[in-house]
Amino acid sequence: MSRLSQATAAGLEALAGIGVDGQDPASGAWLAELKADPGRVSRDTLRAEIGKLARVRGLGLPEQLFEGWSDKLVAAWRARAAAEYPSDLRAHDRAVRLTLLAALARTRQGEIVDGLVDLLIALVHKIASHAEQGAQAELVADPHRVRGKENLLFRLAEAALDHPDDTVRDALYPVVGPATLAELVREGRASESALRARTRARLRASYSSYYRKVIPELMDALEFRSSNTRHAPDIEAVTLMRRYAHRRSVRYYGPDETVALDGIVPADWRAAVVEEREDGTTRIERIPDELCVLAALREAIRRREVWIAGAVRWRNPDIDLPADFDAHRAGHYERLGQPLDPSEFITSLRGELVTALRDLNNAIAANDTGGVSIGARAGRPWVTVPKLTKQPEPANLERIKAAVQARWGTVDLLDFLAEADHHIGLVDCFPSIATRETMPAGTLRARLLLVLFALGTNTGIKHVADGDHGHGEAALRHVRRLYVTRENLRRAITTLVNANYAARDPQLWGAGTACASDSKKFGSWESNLMTEWHARYRGPGVMIYWHVEKGRLCVYSQLKSCSSSEVAAMMEGLLHHGTDVPIEANYVDTHGASDIGFAFTHLLGYSLLPRLKNIGAARLYLPAAGPATALPQLASVLTRPIRWELIAQQYDQMVKYATALKLRTAESEQILRRFTRPGPQHPTYAALVELGRAVKSVFVARYLRAEALRREINDGLQVVKNWNSANGALFYGKDRELTGADRDSQEVSVLALHLLQSALVYVNTLLLQRILADQPIQLSAEDRRAISPLFWTHVRPYGSFQLHLDRHLDLDPHPVSA
Repeated sequence: MSRLSQATAAGLEALAGIGVDGQDPASGAWLAELKADPGRVSRDTLRAEIGKLARVRGLGLPEQLFEGWSDKLVAAWRARAAAEYPSDLRAHDRAVRLTLLAALARTRQGEIVDGLVDLLIALVHKIASHAEQGAQAELVADPHRVRGKENLLFRLAEAALDHPDDTVRDALYPVVGPATLAELVREGRASESALRARTRARLRASYSSYYRKVIPELMDALEFRSSNTRHAPDIEAVTLMRRYAHRRSVRYYGPDETVALDGIVPADWRAAVVEEREDGTTRIERIPDELCVLAALREAIRRREVWIAGAVRWRNPDIDLPADFDAHRAGHYERLGQPLDPSEFITSLRGELVTALRDLNNAIAANDTGGVSIGARAGRPWVTVPKLTKQPEPANLERIKAAVQARWGTVDLLDFLAEADHHIGLVDCFPSIATRETMPAGTLRARLLLVLFALGTNTGIKHVADGDHGHGEAALRHVRRLYVTRENLRRAITTLVNANYAARDPQLWGAGTACASDSKKFGSWESNLMTEWHARYRGPGVMIYWHVEKGRLCVYSQLKSCSSSEVAAMMEGLLHHGTDVPIEANYVDTHGASDIGFAFTHLLGYSLLPRLKNIGAARLYLPAAGPATALPQLASVLTRPIRWELIAQQYDQMVKYATALKLRTAESEQILRRFTRPGPQHPTYAALVELGRAVKSVFVARYLRAEALRREINDGLQVVKNWNSANGALFYGKDRELTGADRDSQEVSVLALHLLQSALVYVNTLLLQRILADQPIQLSAEDRRAISPLFWTHVRPYGSFQLHLDRHLDLDPHPVSA
């Protein structure tokens, strides 16, 4: 309170509807607007967010307002304020009310800046992609294009095959005349340049007539900075744009202005930006230059080379690194399990590479690789890996599932959630964000289970409230608002996964030291900023990234945009799942086989095990310079030696970034953004790529050497595919689309699905162990390989939503050897 001025306190009071003239009826709308995330990518959304930011900044909250208080405590105050209505806030003492509102406004200020940066990135991409699509459509519809090219090509090919010994004039000209052939040549040469020219024209028209109107406001709202001198031209270009932003009628920059072109204006845009005059002088046209500046700025921001003052995710990237790294270097190295001496690190990895290459060479010579061979295809070296043979069908799985159905019958999906709560006490993981609650424990338990079921099935609270349980919609929404948060859901998921891991029989389910990770696309509202068009699945939506242990325990889930890095998502789940499951290795599809992914997983002590679809073109790096005669079977696929000196030079920096990932000083994706390919390379990036190539070469050699490893990876990835298939069976409401215009509501729905599906796996684990303990079923090796607690043939997902808290399944929660 002592840090707030009278004007700031009055502005915060107005948020709750307390003003000079008493209650302000418009305050509820402004408070709701402050809490809301940005909508779909558009000029109007950008302008609305700029206005919102100006209004929050107008409150005049001090920079050091919460100095001395932990971020966790401020986040709790913010969550509490976000869940309360204006009437709830007015009911508090003034000191409590102002503290809650200040925490909300202060936190939202940084989040709004992040949202503006996201909008800028998405808007520049939208302008460019729409212009290119429109230009391509125009070219396709061009009446001057040669029609029926496919038929002409067929006729030419047919004529050439029928008359192989004739001249072109005799064989081809009678079929397709020289004039038509000349038109085809002219069209082919002109198409690419024409596409670029039309794209530039459409870009200019779209930007100048519509989007340019809001750019001055955006330039005034955001302060762009860079700690890298290479990107000083970007900052200078933005400064020049800001200086001219409100002079719309001025077409060219002044002759005395220094306009940065190198690194900003691409070569094919130079003629459009730089106008040559008759007197030999040049001048810079603003509109095409601004388009180039915005495109360059977008890429620099995405690589974290340019950052924004006052942002949270898009802040100065140097803050992402651990501040005490130099002072506690030895402790950080020990935490990662890496030696302080880079030569020791390199010697160990070089030895692994030498051994892996030698073993593969000897195995190919002995024909002991499961059919792997190295030959040539289309004149280039090619590795041939045969498909895995089909494994024997398990004999007893259907019998076991039938025994489960016969003993317990068809069970309501809601009862699985209630049964898990009965054994574990899931409700205890959901404390209220309010300071006190008078609701009886039994009533709270019933309502929480109904709300979690409504969210986890995507049925919605309104429809579940119509069930035969005696709890109305308003009561359920009250529980959703005060109890069901992302933090509480993650706590409940961790508790459930840990209980499942402790209850299952290791002889039946294995030790659980590896997991598989993959994403699944969910449809979502286009009014949500995270919603993007997915090129592969052909539709708007978001991605849910799952980490599923081999025994079907899903240890982590994340909500991601379609364009976000799956390598970053993989790292996030590996490092921060927070469960008792001892994950040491991670199966991924080809998307995870990047050099950066291999480098960081190795530094962090994990084994990255991807399924390589492009294995045929694989190349192996050498541990040292020298003739390839020592590895004659691999000679055609060997490339240059690893540059170990580069790894040694940047070893400390690589460990520093790995420590940042481990300590979660920032989001994994934001840390890894610095290591992307386009643009000037970060000095540590080249070393990480080199390290990744060494680690990947070790893996590829082992992958080709051992058929058992290839099958292990394939079987592991089937686990996450099975998990994804269950999503559709359980998340059946509202056409399986994630509803809501903000990220928080979508993430809560995803986590509720994760919790519900984990409850199904937990109860099924106990059901299967009880059946195997009570019935003399001898499991074969194929049965043990294929048995899974993730099945739902005995589940009734729909119905009247009846809650039976007074009856339970006859289960034994303790492991029984099978």
